[in-house]
Amino acid sequence: MYAKKNLTHLKDLDAQAPTGMKAFWDFDRAAFEDGALSAKMKQIIAVAVALTTQCPYCIDLHGAAARKAGASDAELAEAALVAAAIRAGGAITHATHLWSERT
Repeated sequence: MYAKKNLTHLKDLDAQAPTGMKAFWDFDRAAFEDGALSAKMKQIIAVAVALTTQCPYCIDLHGAAARKAGASDAELAEAALVAAAIRAGGAITHATHLWSERT
């Protein structure tokens, strides 16, 4: 299902829903601009989110963008561990619901 060539079909979305897609692309560009967080930090965050959502397109695109913005292997590795901790933490905290009927 996942093939990088599928991304070429984004132009079809642009053509079929131009207003919404223009709004998306404008929002996407604005979200990744330098601000209170640097563009590099935003891309590192995007990598962590992509790893958590397990989107191969996002992992590839934001991984490359993070590296282009200056992210090191160590920074990306730590982002991966943060993503893993958040996923694991979600499972652990949700496990408390297994005993919620007892209280």
